[in-house]
Amino acid sequence: MTILIAFLITLFAGLSTGIGGLLAFTKMANKKSFLAFSLGLSAGVMIYVSFIEIFPKAFDSLNAVYAENTAYLITTVSFFGGIFLIGLIDYLVPNSMNPHTLPSLNGASETEEETLERSKLLRMGLFTAMAIAIHNFPEGLATFIAATESLTLGVSIGVAIAIHNIPEGIAVAMPIYHATGSRAKAFGYTFLSGLAEPLGAIVGIILLQAFSGDFFFGILFAAVGGIMFYISIDELLPSAEKYGKHHVSIIGLIVGMMIMAMSLVLFL
Repeated sequence: MTILIAFLITLFAGLSTGIGGLLAFTKMANKKSFLAFSLGLSAGVMIYVSFIEIFPKAFDSLNAVYAENTAYLITTVSFFGGIFLIGLIDYLVPNSMNPHTLPSLNGASETEEETLERSKLLRMGLFTAMAIAIHNFPEGLATFIAATESLTLGVSIGVAIAIHNIPEGIAVAMPIYHATGSRAKAFGYTFLSGLAEPLGAIVGIILLQAFSGDFFFGILFAAVGGIMFYISIDELLPSAEKYGKHHVSIIGLIVGMMIMAMSLVLFL
C-alpha cells in the first residue's frame, strides 16, 4: 500500500508538467513574480529537507551497519554521488535544450510570420520536452524513495517537485504552440515529458525489491538528498532569480523552508 501511494505521489509530481502546459495559454505564464516566488519556495522545501531530514536518516541507516565514522563517510560520499549523477545528466544535456528557459511570448508571436522561424520554435520545444524528460527521471526516483520512507516527507517533496515542474511545462508548451498553433500538440508533448517522473518511481520499485537493508537504503537516501540539493541550487534558484526580483525568490526560499520545518514538527 505504501509503495502504491508513493507511486501516486510521484505520478502527481510528474503530471504537474501538464499543468504548466495548460497555464501557458493563460496570462499566468507572464506573471514572473509568481513564478519566482513559487520556484524559490520549492527550492526552500528541498534544501531544508535534504539537510535536516534526508541526510540524518541516511546516516542513521548506515550507522546501524557501520561504526559512526564509517557511516558518516559513506553517507557523505553517497550525498555527493547523487550530486555528481544529476550534474552529469545536466552536462550531457546541451545548454540549447535547457528546460528552464522560458521563451518570450512576444518573440514567438513575431516569428510565426516565417516558416523557418516556426520550424526553429518547434525544434526548440521538442528538444526542451526531451531535456525535461531526462531531468525528471532522477526527480521521480528521489520523490518515490522519500515517500516510501515517510508519506509526509514524500508529499512535501512531491508538492515541491510539482511546483518546480509547472514552469517546465510552460517552457515546453509555449514554443510548440506558437510554432504549430495547436494547443493539443503543445499540451500533448508537455504531458509526455512529465511521464519520466513515474518512470523513475518504477525504477525505484525495482531497486527496493531487488535490494533491501540499512546499507542500501542509507546509500540511496543520501544520494536522493544530493540530487534534490543540486536541483535546488542549479535549477530552481537561478530560474527564480531570472523570472523576478531578487527578494521575491529569497522570500519564497525562506517561506518554503518554514513550511517544511513546520510540517516536520507537526507530522513526523
